[in-house]
Amino acid sequence: MPSCDVIIIGGGVNGLACAVRLQMAGRRVVLLESAAEVGGAMRGAEFAPGFRSPGLAHLSHGIDARVADGMDLDRHGLRYVTGAVASTALSVTGDHLVLGGAFGAQMHGADADRVAWAALRAKLLAFAGVLAPFRAMAPPRLARGVGNDHLRLARLGLGVRALGKTDFRELLRMLLTNVADVLDDELTDDRLKGLVGFDATLGAWLGPQSPNSVILLLNRLSMAAGALALPAGGVGAVADAMADAAVARGVVIRRGVPVASMIVKSDQAVGVVCTDGTELRADVVVSAINPKTTFLQLVGPRHLDTGFVRRIRDMKSRGAAAKLHLALSRAPDFRGADLASRLVIAPSLRAVENAFNAVKYGEVPAAPVMEIMLPSAHEAGHAPDGQHLLSAIVQFAPHDPRAGQDAARGAMLEAALAQLEAYAPGLRATVLHSEMLMPYDIEARYGMVGGNWHHGELSVEQMFFLRPTPGIAQHETPLSGLWLAGAGCHPGGGISGTAGWNAAGRIMEQVRR
Repeated sequence: MPSCDVIIIGGGVNGLACAVRLQMAGRRVVLLESAAEVGGAMRGAEFAPGFRSPGLAHLSHGIDARVADGMDLDRHGLRYVTGAVASTALSVTGDHLVLGGAFGAQMHGADADRVAWAALRAKLLAFAGVLAPFRAMAPPRLARGVGNDHLRLARLGLGVRALGKTDFRELLRMLLTNVADVLDDELTDDRLKGLVGFDATLGAWLGPQSPNSVILLLNRLSMAAGALALPAGGVGAVADAMADAAVARGVVIRRGVPVASMIVKSDQAVGVVCTDGTELRADVVVSAINPKTTFLQLVGPRHLDTGFVRRIRDMKSRGAAAKLHLALSRAPDFRGADLASRLVIAPSLRAVENAFNAVKYGEVPAAPVMEIMLPSAHEAGHAPDGQHLLSAIVQFAPHDPRAGQDAARGAMLEAALAQLEAYAPGLRATVLHSEMLMPYDIEARYGMVGGNWHHGELSVEQMFFLRPTPGIAQHETPLSGLWLAGAGCHPGGGISGTAGWNAAGRIMEQVRR
């Protein structure tokens, strides 16, 4: 007999979103989380006495409105310090550029580009707005009789065509081009171009000159029109609110319970075996963890078609972002920049591209680019009184370094500190403790294969109906009863819960059929 109706593996943002939606639909859901806390990569940790890191992300790019409303996250304590964090493109001379509001609604600096930026920003946001509804649906499959929602697809297609002939052609032209060419065509200020080029490639295995980098920028802007929010208490507060919402709805959450394998009978997933030998049975098993881990480790190749196993093994999952945490004895001075803003070191498109060039060969860039936040500049609780926590996403970092993991980690820390010192003289002397998480460290801590934050690279050949691989883009897998709901599915990672919410909807549709 089934132990419950649904077993969900993984208590990250997508696992929690999927669990709540299915529980609300009347299913009995048990969620299994291998760690002591739910939240996945949202989990922070005390890396030095009194200093708590915010996990991988330190900002939210927009929780899916369906998830926030359906889980009633406000009622469960989710608050924001601000919903519109400004971005400061740092300059070594102190001549900083500041973009305020959602994706630079206000710009301070780069006066010569003011008109051109307003036009380019409007165009990019319009294109992102047209693509945004595609995030809220299971992608179609290119086959007959597979449950495609043709009416919805037709409506979305009409929305794209509503751009008009000129803008529609411009969208098609831009989709497969690179962001460097677009920015060089429209803008002149290196700080502005470097900032936008950095945003387009954040968390990706490509540089501004790589084809398809515009798609990633539009994908980013499709989430809350590019607005950046800072949850009160850090990103971990999102996990706390989601966990409280799940428990309030009746979801059973079991922490510290790693899953060892899937129970498969006659090509059907019927349950799981935990590492302590405990078996749980259910009619539906949902994996909200990495697709590679799901199929190659939990299910095992012997239960799968050879061609399918090859496609899963060939999924690209290279991580290129490192995470840096610094415990500082006092507030740094980035030559007068507002410490409550998002600070970005990306002085030009060439600087971003050069940083990416190094990792192609398994090397550490001499001058990495980075996004910096000081949560302690916004609220207490992140660091002891009078001291500060610096959190930075440092790019680009080799996931398979030629020099070896320890040597690469040390070189990456040194390169990052040198960059920070150039923009904030004296900062190095204030460092009390440091933690540098390379892509391989991220994989070990959070289970992200290759250290990729999206559980599989976001690239044109691994997006929409091709994600994670053709044939399983609608969350359903070759094994009856087994579903996918993690960031490896469309539309990818981020603290939104979209993939998990979409998966729950798809599961309910198929069960009704």
